[in-house]
Amino acid sequence: MSPHRNARSTVVAVVALGMLAPLARGAAQQRSAYEELQTFSQVLNYIRANYADSVTYSVLVKAAIDGMLHALDPHSQFYSRLDYERLNALERGELAVTGIHLESVDGIPTVLGIAPHSSADKSGVQRGDRVVALNDTVVTGLDLETVRLRLAGEKGSKVRVTLARGLQFEPETLSVTLKRDFIEAHYVSDARLANPTTGYVRLEEFGWKSAEEVHTAVKRLTGQGAKQLILDLRGNPGGLVDMAVELVSEFMPKNTVVFTSRGRKRDVDTTYVTKRDGDFRNLPLIVLIDGWSASAAEATAASLQDHDRALLVGRRSFGKALEQTDFPLASGEDLHLTIGYIISPSGRVIQRRYHGLAIEQYYSLHGKGGAEPDTAQVYHTDAGRPVRGGGGLLPDVVVPGIASVPVWWSAADDSDFDAAVADSVALTLPATPAGRAAWLNSPAEWKVKLVPPFLARVRSRFHVTAVVDSVLEFQIAATLARDVANVRWGPDAAEEFSVNHSADVRAALEAFPQLPALLAAPKH
Repeated sequence: MSPHRNARSTVVAVVALGMLAPLARGAAQQRSAYEELQTFSQVLNYIRANYADSVTYSVLVKAAIDGMLHALDPHSQFYSRLDYERLNALERGELAVTGIHLESVDGIPTVLGIAPHSSADKSGVQRGDRVVALNDTVVTGLDLETVRLRLAGEKGSKVRVTLARGLQFEPETLSVTLKRDFIEAHYVSDARLANPTTGYVRLEEFGWKSAEEVHTAVKRLTGQGAKQLILDLRGNPGGLVDMAVELVSEFMPKNTVVFTSRGRKRDVDTTYVTKRDGDFRNLPLIVLIDGWSASAAEATAASLQDHDRALLVGRRSFGKALEQTDFPLASGEDLHLTIGYIISPSGRVIQRRYHGLAIEQYYSLHGKGGAEPDTAQVYHTDAGRPVRGGGGLLPDVVVPGIASVPVWWSAADDSDFDAAVADSVALTLPATPAGRAAWLNSPAEWKVKLVPPFLARVRSRFHVTAVVDSVLEFQIAATLARDVANVRWGPDAAEEFSVNHSADVRAALEAFPQLPALLAAPKH
């Protein structure tokens, strides 16, 4: 789901709602609900009266509720009154933030998304990093909302975050100092021409105005000469169902089925249909996805793929497609509960299987194929192209991903080694359009000017060998070169750099000439 809760339904991950299996009495008879609750009440009272340490009913009941929800699915949650009020304040933008979007993975706060240009983005925090401590206080035992709130605070204040990266039992750790700031809620983080005839729009999240922002961006780009569009949903953690429907509507004719939701209650069963002819329904479209494209982003991409409206390029998506809603309690607390699951127009269930898996295992499978029984069934797009579900979306054109960076690199980011190198090189470059264009297209110059001084600082400061192969060397050079562009010519130059040197964007541009054939009915 999107890291931001909302009272409206959100798309998050597929679940079959049901009661926990009752304990058996004899071979066939089951215990009644009353008997089960009586057992629970007895255990609660024995603990309250006899446990070695003093413990309150509120603590025990909260733990029981958390355990009950954990048994259902990885995404249902319970919020205390205080947490509910403070989370609402956080979502109203009344608290400054670090730019980290968290998800709970086996009880561990884990980075699911990073706001562009935020302190977290600049400090080398990566998706999948696990929060270990805040200001040297371990977060073990704290729920996700508490960690989120402790990351937030006064504008300009700082928080020291210790992160674990890599394997759960053999992690590498690093610490970064993040400065809190107010982040304006712009859902489209970049919109530009990737070449004279191709528009590029990056959507970070499905929030209240995301479809409107995409519409405005595409309108501007087509006015500048764009004849085709790349919609970038990489790293998009999802969000509101309604915004996913609105976005798909921009590219579809009226009365097109976007997707359906199905749950145990009839009022959950809904077919979402476009209400108008989209302004860009005839614009050639390619959508970028990756292992961190989740929830509403996956539902959107699946709909466009099923209707042969867009080609998907990148890497397999996360595999989450649940619908959730909030149930406010009389006590002021709140239950955020999974009520149904999302089905694509072709009938696909995008959600990966999680029953029988620890939450850690479930999340570790992001971007990977689902269980064989779930992915064996073949579905077909409108044109008859075969597609599968059950573990995220497989792109039509797969582009290999970039390997994780070493911990010493992120430690160097936090020590401002990268900033020092980038700043020194940036000052030597002419602050002219010609200088900008030359730098953005000079990979050999990046390697020579940036990599040796950066590695020298790392080896001297951290006493590591910091051995790099050609792939890592280019990745370091490109990352630092983007920083140089940002320092010398500003954020727009940095975004241009990212688009110009993205393997996914390059693959999309190469696919456009073949787009009609790639989306056409298969030849038999």
